[in-house]
Amino acid sequence: MFYGLNNFVKKNLPKKLFYRSLIIVAAPMILLQIIITIVFFDSLWIKANKGMTRSLVGEVETLVDVYRTQQDIEHKETIIAIYNKNFDFTVALKENQLLPIKKIERWYSPMDRSLRRELKPVFGNSYWFDTTTFKEKVELRIRYKGGFLQIFFPKEKIAPSSARIFALWITLPGFLLITIAIVFLKNQTRPIVNLAKAAERFGKGEFVKGFRPTGAREIRQAAYEFDKMRKRISVHLNQRSEMLSGISHDLRTPLTRLKLQLALLNQKELAKKMGDDIEEMERMLNEYLEFSRNQKTEDTETVDIDILIADVIKKYDDKKINSEVENNIKLNIRQNSIKRCLVNLIDNGLSYGNKVKIFTKKTIKDVIIFVDDDGPGIPEEEYENVLKPFYRIDKSRGQNKSGVGLGLSIANDIVHSHGGNISLAKSPLNGLRVKISLPL
Repeated sequence: MFYGLNNFVKKNLPKKLFYRSLIIVAAPMILLQIIITIVFFDSLWIKANKGMTRSLVGEVETLVDVYRTQQDIEHKETIIAIYNKNFDFTVALKENQLLPIKKIERWYSPMDRSLRRELKPVFGNSYWFDTTTFKEKVELRIRYKGGFLQIFFPKEKIAPSSARIFALWITLPGFLLITIAIVFLKNQTRPIVNLAKAAERFGKGEFVKGFRPTGAREIRQAAYEFDKMRKRISVHLNQRSEMLSGISHDLRTPLTRLKLQLALLNQKELAKKMGDDIEEMERMLNEYLEFSRNQKTEDTETVDIDILIADVIKKYDDKKINSEVENNIKLNIRQNSIKRCLVNLIDNGLSYGNKVKIFTKKTIKDVIIFVDDDGPGIPEEEYENVLKPFYRIDKSRGQNKSGVGLGLSIANDIVHSHGGNISLAKSPLNGLRVKISLPL
């Protein structure tokens, strides 16, 4: 039972901290107001209304009884004049008229219920009243011989005026306190929202500018720790990139000297073999440098994905690349990095196949880019391995002399730095499908 109740509460409660905090603040206040209102209406308003209505019905009953005992018309008119003067009544005798058949009593009105409850034991069904036609008056009709006595009296005689004042004073302060609570809660939750947005941007690889810890002491402490962590990670990434770039750059000098020395060798066949090895080493160094360049900071910008993919495809003169891209899909990305990612995937597909197809799909939270080729594909058990740096397989996709296993790993690193995900599958073209998911 408690488990089901707990699940129900979790499912139906708001998910945001602001609204949960607002419920914590507002719910006891509203509950207290409801309890006070119920107690007030039960112990004060309803009882006062009941007593005032009973007193009024007693006055009306006295009027009717005295009116019946008098036979002289002048005496009756005198009695009516006295009631009109002393009791704030407006009494008139309507002869040869019947009471209305249709009653317009309101079942939900405490005033109508109180009148009906007090009038019925005294007059039975020989009465009719109307509390809605006139704003400040109540019309009451009491059957008398062939007609009825028509009595108008102020609503104040049966409805305490303090009810409206009480309702006003209990409602306005409640709204005022809830408004103040909303303002304070907004100020308390805003630093948490800013921290979450900064963490999200940093997780996507964006450069976080102007982040300043604010809010309560605990929130500021969490923000300070996040900022220090962000700086340490940034320094670590920059050091790794600079180290890899420096090593790759420094190796170019001895390779150039080896090329010059090979050019002076008389053994041409040996020089050619060694030259091929040196060229392969240069290609490896170029890929190392590309991998390290990917780690450097690049500002993000809002880009149309369809335009970006079209720019990438323009670099390929042949007709081997087909694209089906949705228009007006905008993403906040590092443009050059995503271009490098797509170029690596297209080059990889054309290296092992003859045809590449690119198409996009937009979901509620992500933009998905599919890159399919018609090559031999990759065994399913190797999907995770080929995304690792410098990993190469020679089985289904053959030995590629021009690469060192960094194409997919660079693409994987770029996508993850944008907070996205990359996965591999079998292509409808019987080759490899690369699925890229980027958050909107």
